[in-house]
Amino acid sequence: MSYPTDEACLTILVEEGISDEVMIHIEVVTELALEIAECAGADISLVHAAALLHDIGRSRSHGIDHAVQGANILRDRGVHNDVVEIVERHIGAGITAGEAGRLGLPFKDYLPETLEQKIVAHADNLIAGYRRQTSSQHQESMREKGLDEQAERAAVLHNELSELCGYDLDDLCR
Repeated sequence: MSYPTDEACLTILVEEGISDEVMIHIEVVTELALEIAECAGADISLVHAAALLHDIGRSRSHGIDHAVQGANILRDRGVHNDVVEIVERHIGAGITAGEAGRLGLPFKDYLPETLEQKIVAHADNLIAGYRRQTSSQHQESMREKGLDEQAERAAVLHNELSELCGYDLDDLCR
């Protein structure tokens, strides 16, 4: 399978007008995603391309719909569907079809299913702006917003990936 190279991803980000601030966030998420991918035995080239492109939709929206916007941008550019699906499913620990409908997104399930989808989603969860945060800090932030169900999904995702890696991924964030 041929996923976009670093150079191709950076070209897409620049052409779509990603801000410097979002670019820094993307770089930090990508670094963490690659650390997790290595220990979890994931497809490194897929995680690398998808992490670099995960927030491409922020060139059009900073709302919850940025993942759908990003997937559409990448589909239009002919980017490999595996990358597109990771971008589309990277919000939190995923969004159910019911939640999507309530949020004004196209009615479908956006829960991460593959290992690579889970890694990029979780790496993004563990980055607050440009800083790493623990899973507990992320979950607390979600609960403060009344997103208890989503916080629980994030905890399950964290535990699953930590078990795969053989250590608590919070160790990467302290």
